[in-house]
Amino acid sequence: MTTDSGELAQDSTREPGDAASSLRVAKSVSRPFYLYAVLANSLFQRGVFVLYLGHQGFSAAQIALLQTLLYIVSALAEVPTGFIADRVGRRASIVIGQALIGACLIGQVTLSGYGAFVVLFALQGIGMACVSGAETALLYDLLRRRGAETHYVKVKSRYATFGATTMALAIALGGSLQQVSWELVFLVSACALLLAAAVLLTRVPEIRGEDAAALDEPGGADDEAGASPGPAGSPEQAGASLGKAAVSRCLAPRLASLVVVSALMHATMTPYFIFTQETLSHQGTATALVSVVMAAGYLIGGFAPLLAGRADRRLGVHLLVPLTLLVLVAALGFTSLGLAWLTVGVFLLAVGVPDITAVVVDNVFNESVPSRYRASLLSVITFVESLLIGCGYLVLGWLVDRAGPTHGLAWYALVPALALALSVPALRKGTWVKGEKTG
Repeated sequence: MTTDSGELAQDSTREPGDAASSLRVAKSVSRPFYLYAVLANSLFQRGVFVLYLGHQGFSAAQIALLQTLLYIVSALAEVPTGFIADRVGRRASIVIGQALIGACLIGQVTLSGYGAFVVLFALQGIGMACVSGAETALLYDLLRRRGAETHYVKVKSRYATFGATTMALAIALGGSLQQVSWELVFLVSACALLLAAAVLLTRVPEIRGEDAAALDEPGGADDEAGASPGPAGSPEQAGASLGKAAVSRCLAPRLASLVVVSALMHATMTPYFIFTQETLSHQGTATALVSVVMAAGYLIGGFAPLLAGRADRRLGVHLLVPLTLLVLVAALGFTSLGLAWLTVGVFLLAVGVPDITAVVVDNVFNESVPSRYRASLLSVITFVESLLIGCGYLVLGWLVDRAGPTHGLAWYALVPALALALSVPALRKGTWVKGEKTG
């Protein structure tokens, strides 16, 4: 891996502040990320991996435990991998993570036995933790270093759209590749991840903790290339102190409340997406049509973030969050009526709205976290999300076993209802971090 000192010196010079120059910078920074999003989401096994695990002879309970293990391990690894991303580099963390996930996909078609798959899913969870948080931190800090952070919502929306749309197409093609062999499905996916890592290595500069530290200081981006450690009491040391103080400010109750609410939103949507397959089948929907509905869900989730910028301007996070939670409560509740056409309709609505809100909330997190520790704190946020998603799988699985797929999803509506109640502190007027203006 090469050191990007030359790129750092070049990128540390901000472009002129006019809108046209800022837009050109944003496009320059975002292009390799869009290509990365396409490759990193070319996961052809995603739509058929449950069938493959069943093909290996694993029971539904064993498959559910593997999924829970994946998210729990990912949650536990979030904080240490976030620290690595800050100290070693955001790009390095992503490359390590994608290589590890790719190796695990290869292992799933070359190894056998439940014990081997437990190890593979645990390692894949670590790989996921290396990637999460670091992607957002790298993109946002590169935009900020070039003075184009105001375009983050638009760039992140398109990034999410490229990723989700590619995922939907990969799911559709995965079934066709499986007709050739299971090995082809997993090996092609692993190769795509390695190519995604290669794109970052060759086209995206690194951001390390010391690089991001300058962004916490006034005019820091301009001085980044030539900064050198100073004695105690120097401006450089003062900047480090300001960075540590900013970290403690980010743990304000209002921001912490939004973290929990956002995590509960993800903990509702992720298991809901998976268990809807079983619910539709239980309600008499043909398997082929269930696949079409799932692919449509990914496509809607892919294009919905394009509306995030407009939704943020017109509604803001204060209205988007409660509206999204109400949509989830209604979607899960209507499922209890047992009407397949209604279940499909509310499902397709529900998968789009949270993706819009997630981009807006993500922007709030980025604006509230100092650059020096952004990857670490975003990993803490992802830790909470992964932990609650893992718990969500266990809870919803238990509800489905006890009450059936249809009524089990209806009872799960209590989770977004709880999130709606907890959102009150986050949505009240006030500051996201102490000492800043209200938002």
